[in-house]
Parts: sequence; C-alpha cells; structure tokens
Amino acid sequence: MIVCGVELTGSDAVVCMLNMDRGQFNLPECKVRKLSLPKNHSREDLQRFQATFAELMTEYEVSTVAIKERMPKGKFAGGAVSFKMEAAIQLITSIELTVTLLPPALIKSTLAANPLPIAFAETGLKAFQETAFTAAYVGQLQNRQV
Repeated sequence: MIVCGVELTGSDAVVCMLNMDRGQFNLPECKVRKLSLPKNHSREDLQRFQATFAELMTEYEVSTVAIKERMPKGKFAGGAVSFKMEAAIQLITSIELTVTLLPPALIKSTLAANPLPIAFAETGLKAFQETAFTAAYVGQLQNRQV
C-alpha cells in the first residue's frame, strides 16, 4: 500500500511516496517532489491544483494521503493558502482517496514508539522532503493499526 506524505508550506505541497509491502518499506520513484499553487490562486488555480494532485495519486496508485497538520493560530500557524490547498486535497472526489491529518503530537509520539528504520540522509530524498517523508511513515503506521 502506498501512502503519500504531504507537508503544506506557503503555496507548495511537498510530497513523498512511501510503500509498504510485506512489512518492508520502500520509496517508489516519483518524478514530482512538490506541487505549487500560483500566488494569485484563483478558483481555476485551485481546481487545477486539485486535478493535478488527483492525477498524481492515480498515477502512483496511492490509497491514503497523510498531511502534517498545521496550527490554525499561534506562533507556528499555517497560512491561509495552505488551508485552501488542504481543503482542495480533502475534497477530491474523482478518485477513492483517504485523507488523514496528523497532528504534530501524534507524529512525535509515533516516532518515539517506532523510530524511523533508516536515517533520512540515506533515503536519497531532498532535504525539503523530510517532513513529508515523516508524515508518510507515520501514515503507514497509522493505517497498519486500523
């Protein structure tokens, strides 16, 4: 089962695919590292972002999307654009897709109980994908418990 981890920052959705097959994790080769929403983000731009995201999930046969949750207010609050992107992902109806939000506390406690089996530096992913990778890993573990 392939889980797509997502970190929403600014007007970008950083993605990382993580597959689990018979208890072994692997990283499917993915040509896309992030999807961006134009700065003016009109209705059409949001729809294009949603359609592009859905196409990517279909292409890689992703069943679950795990998004690192952003705080609505406070020092680490997410921006308005990232919440729009989150809504666009959650409202995809063209494909069967489970979207889960992972609060930072859940990520931290899951990683404490189940440390990453490999150092991030050894994955071959770009540094900016680390949070998305962690979200995908925690998403995989959460799906296994269900």
